[in-house]
Amino acid sequence: MVTLAISDVPGDDPAVIGSGPTVPDPTTFADARALVARYGLALSPEVAARLAQDEDETPKPGELPQAEFRLIATPAMALRAAAEAVREAGLAPLILGDALEGESREMGTVLAGIARSVRAHGEPLAPPAVLLSGGESTVTIGRGPAGRGGRNTEFLLALAVALAGAPGIWAVAGDTDGIDGTEDAAGAIVAPDTLARARERGLDPRAMLDGHDSYGLFAATGDLLRSGPTLTNVNDIRAILVA
Repeated sequence: MVTLAISDVPGDDPAVIGSGPTVPDPTTFADARALVARYGLALSPEVAARLAQDEDETPKPGELPQAEFRLIATPAMALRAAAEAVREAGLAPLILGDALEGESREMGTVLAGIARSVRAHGEPLAPPAVLLSGGESTVTIGRGPAGRGGRNTEFLLALAVALAGAPGIWAVAGDTDGIDGTEDAAGAIVAPDTLARARERGLDPRAMLDGHDSYGLFAATGDLLRSGPTLTNVNDIRAILVA
């Protein structure tokens, strides 16, 4: 029996991508009970009763010797395809990794610094170049009111703020399933004049970043990417063009 799968998780572990009759599950009820105890989770009586039993465990590694699992699309494959398209366009690609994680706004600041280095010093590669990365970042919402946006638009707004209109740098980021967070956009585009155009519309980019309203800013500037659902998912893809 062969299972064909698409990975949307860092590391492409089949047991994490999904479960089923052809994918052994290394976890146990005891593991689940340990997590419940560690985090003090409140369970319904039905779930608690089920976890109290050790029989009927899922199939474990080695118990399905004739099962075969094949990945036909992964974040790394998507980035390699993007890199090839960059080369065909006559630019130099650099894949920074397929499993970048952390706060979206912090990732935006870090990648803005790398882009500035490419532009000013030709390090870690000379322009014209495209910095590619994948993975899924995180948006942590505080106690105050928050606007609209997903991890990709928040990353892009943080990137734009950190670049502060630096010339010769553009960026695009989006979720490959076509939905960034819970919004109707996959992501957005950043250009050297993004902040200027936002301010012309009376917007304060830094305040909107602090208020997690990246969707509102890119909607106002007309830079949202709306592909619609793609019905597949290999994590987020980010590309920064340095001329």
